[in-house]
Amino acid sequence: MRESKTAADSPLPRTFYARPTLQVAEDLLGKVLVHRSHAGPTSGIIVEVEAYVGESDAACHAAPGPTKRNALLYGPPGHAYVYLNYGVHYLVNVVTEPAGAPAAVLIRALEPLDGIELMRKRRARARTIRHQRLRDRIPDHALCKGPGNVTHAMGISLKQNRLDLLGNTLYIEDRGERVTEIKWSTRIGITKATEHHWRCFASSNASVSGDRR
Repeated sequence: MRESKTAADSPLPRTFYARPTLQVAEDLLGKVLVHRSHAGPTSGIIVEVEAYVGESDAACHAAPGPTKRNALLYGPPGHAYVYLNYGVHYLVNVVTEPAGAPAAVLIRALEPLDGIELMRKRRARARTIRHQRLRDRIPDHALCKGPGNVTHAMGISLKQNRLDLLGNTLYIEDRGERVTEIKWSTRIGITKATEHHWRCFASSNASVSGDRR
């Protein structure tokens, strides 16, 4: 695990997100997701994402058209879209494209940087003692491996839904990290619109949650 560089506390500008979603998705690789909570700061390098684009994308929450649930996707870019998936895991997305063009990028995996012990405690919370011991043995690179583990380790829940990513609580910044060997594949865990190769990931990074081929 590399040592974290000093946090810049400089969230990416709105213009970064107000672009075609696939461009944003690829450019997010290597950027750092930061969450500053009362428990302490946590951060990780984004190494795997998925794009969900518009009402024509059957796997996107905007597919049925505007609703109360997906209204955020139609709003201005650069906001956090957090939802509970199948009643089990919170998933965190970043809203992309100009207002009126519903789209978002799901953060699927991070390479942990700051607050690793806090991440480990969060992953162990609400488990039996036996499971806690198992969780304590999770290697650092696996703490944020998978979108549900990202939110669990980072302390992200519905409380962070709608947060402006240009604020100082939950944001994404550029610390000069660079990702090599970027690849695209079909998205994971969906049954609709499976033909799109809209999953983008750093194929050589051990924190990637799905197939790295």
